[in-house]
Amino acid sequence: MKFTEKDIQQIESKGMTLAQVQSQLELFETGMPFVNLSSAATINKGIVKCSEVTKARYINFFDSKRNDVSIAKFVPASGAATRMFKTLFRFIDEYVPEDETINSFINKYKDADLSLFFVGIEKLPFYNTVLEQIEVFYPEYASFSNDRQKLLFVKTMMDEDKMNYGFYPKGLLPFHEYKDHLATAFEEHLFEAALYASTNNIAFLHFTISEVYKKMFDDEFVRIREIVEQKTNTKFHITFSYQKASTDTIAVTPENELFRADNGQLTFRPSGHGALLENLNLLDSDVIFIKNIDNVVVYKYEDEVAEYKKMLAGMLLEIQQEVFDHLKLLESGEVTEEDILTISQFLVNTLHVVISSEFEKYSTKYQIEYLFDKLNRPIRICGMVKNEGEPGGGPFWVKDEKGQISLQIVESAQIDLDNKKQNEIVKNATHFNPVDLVCGIKNFKGEVFDLQQFVDPKTAFITMKTHAGKDLMALELPGLWNGSMADWNTVFVEVPLITFNPVKTVTDLLKPTHQIE
Repeated sequence: MKFTEKDIQQIESKGMTLAQVQSQLELFETGMPFVNLSSAATINKGIVKCSEVTKARYINFFDSKRNDVSIAKFVPASGAATRMFKTLFRFIDEYVPEDETINSFINKYKDADLSLFFVGIEKLPFYNTVLEQIEVFYPEYASFSNDRQKLLFVKTMMDEDKMNYGFYPKGLLPFHEYKDHLATAFEEHLFEAALYASTNNIAFLHFTISEVYKKMFDDEFVRIREIVEQKTNTKFHITFSYQKASTDTIAVTPENELFRADNGQLTFRPSGHGALLENLNLLDSDVIFIKNIDNVVVYKYEDEVAEYKKMLAGMLLEIQQEVFDHLKLLESGEVTEEDILTISQFLVNTLHVVISSEFEKYSTKYQIEYLFDKLNRPIRICGMVKNEGEPGGGPFWVKDEKGQISLQIVESAQIDLDNKKQNEIVKNATHFNPVDLVCGIKNFKGEVFDLQQFVDPKTAFITMKTHAGKDLMALELPGLWNGSMADWNTVFVEVPLITFNPVKTVTDLLKPTHQIE
C-alpha cells in the first residue's frame, strides 16, 4: 500500500515507524492463526489446588516477607462505563412511551437485564442520588405515571446534560452504598490494597487511565484520601499512566484497504489491553498485583478476598526464591548431574514446564544453557475460578508451531470453535480466568525484565468495528495476560468465586458482593 508524505508524518507524530505500520498491515493480509489447544488445564493437570494448610503457609510466608519487598498494585482502569449501560442506552433510544408500556418493550426485546434493573432499582447504590437530581430537572416527577418515572430516572442518569453516567470512567462511578457515603471502585481498590498490597503501611497503586479522566481521578483521591488513610492506617501513593499513542494500530476496510477518515487521514485505534504491557514494564516493584478496576467487593468481603491475594503472593515469593537460587547456581558453572536433575524436576513439577524430549541427549553445557533460559523469565501466579458460565478466557495447554507445549490463558476468539477437536477441549475446560495475577517482573539480579521479549506476536486479534457508520477491521495487540505473557513462567491456582466480582452491566451491582445487606 502506498503512503503519502502526510501519512508518514502522521505515523511518525504518533511515535510509530512506517515499518511498524507495514508489519501490522501484513497481519491483516495473512490473518491471525488460531491457537492449537492441546488440552484444558484442570486440577492437578496444570492447576494447583491448595489445601487449607498450604494456603495458610503461603499467607504466613507472604506476611513474613512483605515489609522486606516492594509491592505495587496495577489496575487497568481506562474504560468508560458505556458498555456497562448498554441496555439503558438502547432503552432511551428505542422506547416510545406513546406506543408501548415498559413491560411490552422488555418482552419485545426479551431484555432480562432491563427488567432486573427496574426490579432492583432501589438497591442500586446511586438510587437516592439520582432521585435528588430528578427533583432538580423534573419538579413534577411525583405526579407522573410509573412508566414515565422510570424513563425519566434513566434519562437523568444517562443524558449528557444531566448526570451523564455513560461518560464516566467505570472506576469513578458509585459502586457501593454504605450508611454514610457512596464508594467508587477506585476507593475500594485503596481499601483492598491496604490489606494485601502494602508494605510498612505504605501502598503503591498504579492505574492506567484515559488522559481525559486524569483530573477526575485526582479530584476523587483528594476527596477520599484523608479518611481512607485514617481508616486503614496506610499512606497511599497513587500514580497514573495512559495507553501510549505509539501502541495504536492502523485500521483497514473489510477489503484490506487503508481506512481513511473524511479528511483523508489514516485511522488508528487503541490496540486493546495488550498495549498496557509498556505501562506495566515501567514499574519497579518486586511483587505486582494485577486486578481489573471493576473487580471489587463491599467491605465485609474484603478480608476473605485479601486472604487469597496473599496466598498467591506467598506462592510467588516462595517459587521466585527457589528460581533465583537455581539461576545463581547455573550461572556459577559449578553444577553437578544431581543439580541438573533437581532443577529439571523443579521446572516440571512446580513451574509446569514441558521439557524437550531431547534434553537428556544434550551436552552438559547445553543442558545448563537450556535450564537457565527456561528459568530466567518473568513469573506470574494466576488465580483461576471454577467455570460457572461467566464469559472470559480460560487456562489451557497450548502447542506452538515448534511443537512445544505450555500453559496459556486463551480467549475464545483465539480458538477455532468450528474444529471439532478444539471445541471438545473447550467443553472439557473446568476453570476460567478472572484476571487475578501476582507477578514478578525482575530477574535474579534485581533488574526489571524487558517484558516485550516474552510476547507471542501471533496471538493478536483482528476484530470488526465501525467508525462513522462504516465497517472497518481493527488489530488488537496480544492481550496483557494472554499473548503478551505467553513466554512467562506460569502457575495456575484455583481460587474461589468470591474473588471474582466484575461489574460488566449495571445490574451486576445488585449481586450480594456489591450489597451491604
